Amino acid sequence: MQDPGYSAGLREAVTAGVGFGLEGVEVGLRDQCLSTATLPGKLVVQARLAARNRVPLDTVLRRYCACYTLFGDFIVRAAEEVDAPPLVLSETLRQTATVFDHLIASISEEYNREQGARARTTAERRLDQVRTLLAGEARDAGELNYDLELWHTALLATGPQSRTAVKELAGRLDQRLLMVCLDENLVWAWLGGQSALLSRAVIDAADESWPGGHTLVVGEPCEGVEGWRLSHRQAVAALEIAKLEQIERAAYADVALVSGVLHDDVLVASLSRIFLGPLQVERDEGRTLRRTLRAYFDAERNVSSAAIRLGVSRRTVANRLRRVEEHLDRRLDSCSPELEIALRLGFPNCAS
Repeated sequence: MQDPGYSAGLREAVTAGVGFGLEGVEVGLRDQCLSTATLPGKLVVQARLAARNRVPLDTVLRRYCACYTLFGDFIVRAAEEVDAPPLVLSETLRQTATVFDHLIASISEEYNREQGARARTTAERRLDQVRTLLAGEARDAGELNYDLELWHTALLATGPQSRTAVKELAGRLDQRLLMVCLDENLVWAWLGGQSALLSRAVIDAADESWPGGHTLVVGEPCEGVEGWRLSHRQAVAALEIAKLEQIERAAYADVALVSGVLHDDVLVASLSRIFLGPLQVERDEGRTLRRTLRAYFDAERNVSSAAIRLGVSRRTVANRLRRVEEHLDRRLDSCSPELEIALRLGFPNCAS
């Protein structure tokens, strides 16, 4: 998993690079001592983050080359608009090339310095190998001391006590454990055994002692190295839904459909418009009906249980469900899956 700071900084780095180029052209950086010209801080930080995230230097430099090409095109178009003399355009492009050469040399130096300075601890080597395996670049677990031919159930855990909690969970379930820490608040782990360990069994075991305020999501049991990768991808998808619905524990099997829908923008917008939009004609913009529907679905479509959850009468719940059907102009039993998904995807905006 790549550092969010690196991805977020890409746009800022482009802006800083363009500013550096413009300033260099304006002041004639070619006449200065290039070895002492100051590189913008955002570019230095981004070069170091690239090294830490194992983004190849070639990839980093290609991005700068692409920006340089666009920058050159901009200068040519600007010169044409003001009818600048050819010698002025030629001189400007020469200055731009000099600035770019200095920029590339400085970025490469910062990248290589950071790469060389990073301590190759055992934990870092394990994380690197896990990332390599997940990318499909190797099949040998090497120093991980973990058998990839087992059945695997992947976990993702967040929170400062996650590492200890995952170790205790593996011991309670009598499973082999492979665990790497991306940072102090995010753990990737796999529970390995000779037979499949269902995600629900992991969640149930965690319910006994999992620390409050910590999130645990679980992939489904899969066998072999490809299963090891697949279960991890399922856990990553489950974590996205757990964050969306603000829940602390989730198994992929319970959120698979919602996860699939989440990445289809057309479907997300359509479900919301079709199944939640009509409820907004209510005096409270549909909040009571949405709350009733969530209780109804959480109670596995049992009206009496939903009434207990809401603290109202069974008749009240039944009346509210009828109003939902009237607004949607369809029976609940004909659209329950779609309506439930629409509610789950709209959770942050319809919490009350």
